[in-house]
Amino acid sequence: MGVTPKLDRIDRVILDKLQSNAKITNAKLSQDIGLSPAPTLERVKKLENSGIIKSYHAVLDTAKIGLGVSTFVMVNLKGHNKTNIDSFLEEINKIDEVIECHHVTGTSDFILKIIASDIASYQKLMLEKVTDINEVDNMQSLVILSTFKDRKVMPLPENVNAS
Repeated sequence: MGVTPKLDRIDRVILDKLQSNAKITNAKLSQDIGLSPAPTLERVKKLENSGIIKSYHAVLDTAKIGLGVSTFVMVNLKGHNKTNIDSFLEEINKIDEVIECHHVTGTSDFILKIIASDIASYQKLMLEKVTDINEVDNMQSLVILSTFKDRKVMPLPENVNAS
């Protein structure tokens, strides 16, 4: 992939605008940042090619698509060796309802974010898929009652050197 470029002020503005609205046209983006369309597109392509922009996604309203229950599940594994971790991750990656998986420090080994249509489907998922993973020792579920902040825009510090 090569050397990752240093982010200047214009790159940070581009990243901020694209995080807020990935569907912005190149013409509107170039107008907003004060460059002509060709160099704006060149900068966006450079940010994509360097891996700073990983992908673009539509953010869905979970309630409107029938996914009304979200949980965090703290998972402890039976052992902490590479084989157990790799096997656990392989199984977790097969479960579409697990939308996030984080290896963490503290009292748990992993934290999962799981989404389901309702409590019954969540319980079925846990009983039939997650608890069947051999490496799982124990779990603690936290049902999300309300979400007051779910920000997708990453703050960009002034002194970012993308490396």
